[in-house]
Amino acid sequence: MPSSLCEPHTSSSANLEYLKQDDWITSGKLGSREAVLVFRTNILNPKTRKTLSERSSAQALLETKNREDYASCQKAETSAPACSNDALSGGSTQKNIYLIKNPQNCDKSDKLKFCSPFKKMLNRYSSSDTSISSEGEAEPSRSIENKSRVLKASQNSINIKLAEDEMSKESGYDSLGPAQSRTNTAEASEEDPEATSEDEVECGVNMPAYKLNITYKFQQTETKLLRKLFNVHGLTEAQGENNFNLLWTGVHMKLDIVRNLAPYQRVNHFPRSYELTRKDRLYKNIERMQHLRGMKHFDIVPQSFVLPIESRDLCVAHNKHRGPWIVKPAASSRGRGIFIVNSPDQIPQDEQVLVSKYIVDPLCIDGHKCDLRVYVLVTSFDPLIIYLYEEGIVRLATVKYDRHADNLWNPCMHLCNYSINKYHSDYIRSSDAQDEDVGHKWTLSALLRHLKLQSCDTRQLMLNIEDLIIKAVLACAQSVISACRMFVPNGNNCFELYGFDILIDNALKPWLLEINLSPSMGVDSPLDTKVKSCLMADLLTCVGIPAYSPEMRSHYDQKWSRFQRSSSCQRQPTAYPGVALAQKSKKTKKKGGAAAAAANVQAQLTGEEQRILRHTRQQYSRRGGFVRIFPTDDSMQRYGNFLDSSTGIPISTPTVQSQTFQTPVLQHNYNQMLHLNLYCQDAGRHGRDDNSEENRIGQYERALETDSEIPFVKKAAVAKCEEEGRRLRKVMLKKISNGSELTQFQARQTFSLYLESVLRRLTEDPKDNHEKIILKFLNKFGGAVKPPVVFRNMQSLKVASKARSAMVAKLLGDFLENYKRDTEAYVDSFDHFGMIPSSAYNQFLMHAQESDLEAVLTLHTNVTGIMPFLYNRCGLSVPPTPPIPCGLHGFLRALPSMVTTSGTARELSKYDGYFKNCDKEKIFL
Repeated sequence: MPSSLCEPHTSSSANLEYLKQDDWITSGKLGSREAVLVFRTNILNPKTRKTLSERSSAQALLETKNREDYASCQKAETSAPACSNDALSGGSTQKNIYLIKNPQNCDKSDKLKFCSPFKKMLNRYSSSDTSISSEGEAEPSRSIENKSRVLKASQNSINIKLAEDEMSKESGYDSLGPAQSRTNTAEASEEDPEATSEDEVECGVNMPAYKLNITYKFQQTETKLLRKLFNVHGLTEAQGENNFNLLWTGVHMKLDIVRNLAPYQRVNHFPRSYELTRKDRLYKNIERMQHLRGMKHFDIVPQSFVLPIESRDLCVAHNKHRGPWIVKPAASSRGRGIFIVNSPDQIPQDEQVLVSKYIVDPLCIDGHKCDLRVYVLVTSFDPLIIYLYEEGIVRLATVKYDRHADNLWNPCMHLCNYSINKYHSDYIRSSDAQDEDVGHKWTLSALLRHLKLQSCDTRQLMLNIEDLIIKAVLACAQSVISACRMFVPNGNNCFELYGFDILIDNALKPWLLEINLSPSMGVDSPLDTKVKSCLMADLLTCVGIPAYSPEMRSHYDQKWSRFQRSSSCQRQPTAYPGVALAQKSKKTKKKGGAAAAAANVQAQLTGEEQRILRHTRQQYSRRGGFVRIFPTDDSMQRYGNFLDSSTGIPISTPTVQSQTFQTPVLQHNYNQMLHLNLYCQDAGRHGRDDNSEENRIGQYERALETDSEIPFVKKAAVAKCEEEGRRLRKVMLKKISNGSELTQFQARQTFSLYLESVLRRLTEDPKDNHEKIILKFLNKFGGAVKPPVVFRNMQSLKVASKARSAMVAKLLGDFLENYKRDTEAYVDSFDHFGMIPSSAYNQFLMHAQESDLEAVLTLHTNVTGIMPFLYNRCGLSVPPTPPIPCGLHGFLRALPSMVTTSGTARELSKYDGYFKNCDKEKIFL
């Protein structure tokens, strides 16, 4: 075989780069400026990781064997140079394995001969439904009916030994049928998440991201799904302050971090994104557009007022149109602090809240109120590029809807938030990812199919939802664009995933409720795992994490010219290799008709405009399950009058006629430029994008399919032995009686587990009578946990037991979340003198029941006279330890007395009267 075509297979990374790039690198060859990482969901399956790991191990052994054979061959050639290749190969029983180093120079027969082993496993896995090419274009032939997520297997993980290809079929890893795949999922669902960490790391080591040292960083957020997705794809957590490729934060970005971003760095927020995510700012921005552009164009939110500033306007509106009002804190999430009132007099005036007209005729499914959580990705504000994910979550309320005024107090009837309804004893979780219309959480596609069977116009519904999303972003875009021009050095540094909460009324009109800054990525059911894992994989692939080597990153860090905008709002581009040559070749080539016109349009674009156009096309080719809703073929026709004609920026503030703006350089309308180059009749060789209205609607209504099952891994509960727990309790009580004490970390651990047991009883047993005690404790403890208004309103006396327990459990759950976060700061690195040993106490906590935990806390509090689970030992305002009653739940009854009473006696008296009346009524469901 000619040496110019093939070389003996070695362990050199350069030889393997071409094989890796087709699977985990796209939009360019590995090492180029355009190359980005590819994220896939199939690798989350432990069985798939095991297959790739075993094949990678087999490949490593094969590489070692080939190096030894190659060395022996070189030694034989040195000793006998006259020996021919045929004689050399015939004298050995083990033939050398050759790898194509430069496949472009081989003819078609050679490629088929050497690449056939890889193609046998390319169509087994799933990811995006759009095939990705190295040119950054999607295949034009896309079928709407059959768009299962096609994923190619990792070529660098497949055994390249030709002789072992037939043997691998017998090993059982060549194909996984549907039945076998579901069996694997059932087995994986019983695994502990921490037990698979070594498997994830081993899989990630073989990925290009690990070789390139691509890093991520979390800031004030913790998402297990994201961390798992990063680990299996080879990304490592950054250690330094700014040494990251991707920064994922749960709060707004600090401007100092944004200013110093390098071109290869990505962050998941835009500056001033609170203009969309704060409820009061969102409504004010939309209200401004209503006054400027007309109410009929921006009738997307209910009538709202910001209190206490607009209290008078609220009273006037209430006198005209009486009805219930829903009160929401201006900056809160997960349904905290939301309640419904009949009159403005019931709204407290000491807090800044948003009061909106309550929609009394919502769309109901089997009598239950529902709302939508759809995921919107904005990759750029100038030009504006908006994607809507094809699948969303439909959340149903637990209690059937009743518009009667006597039921306005019940949040499990009027609020659809999962964080509220999950504590209700009647809440039903889906146990299978394929059951998309079971329980109190559906998928968006299942809802559309359900409505379509009822002869509803789902096409117009989705078009109205797209229109609502675009107009909400347009209303807030002006402030975000100005912040991006001031602080963001590169046009590709920022992206953002928003969670739009949308309510549909009985006439199928969508209403925007709120926009979430960081939508929850928690996976509490197989349905959540399926939707959110596909969402995050497609998001990271669409955004594009640059696959830069450490050398390229260090070059940018030391000396690089930022993509900044001048006073004319035009970015200063860096020189891309080959751009000038490509323009020159286009001018010299003879073209006619539409092709010549398209070439002229392309030649007239500036370097920055060419970069934006190329990046937009490559991003669209990697979109996966995302649907681009702006720009579309009719976007300029529908929304062009909302944009400034010279800059393309949405104008949300009125301009005075005598006011003039002078700029030294002409403005650039990037939105108009994109629309002309993407959807004009003469679009060149790229052609028109295929996100037509029919394609978008068909993508929304289809089910989210994956060829490789994504397991729902739930941490198995540790089997507790009651006898062992009682035995260890006696040991702990004896140690405490003899003078040993609990460390603050041990005390907080015990208290946290004890409250978890109380929370479990509240959720499972709605007739429990401890709500009053817990409510007293939480109110006196203060902090971010505040009782709902129903407990302040004496008119609501007939509260059903299930809903009451769910409301108190929600408060206790919020308190526990904050309490556990604070407990992480207390760590026992070694055993202190006079304290209980950590190993023995951890063994006790593993088997302790609620009564065991209560006994230890009671004795420790009575003997030591301190409360380390609530206060520091050297605190200045620690109250005296109260006497703890004897018997069952004595510690719980004394819990409110352990907190200082600072000005809350009047509120507590209200709760006392409230619960006394409830006990007299004895109303249970």
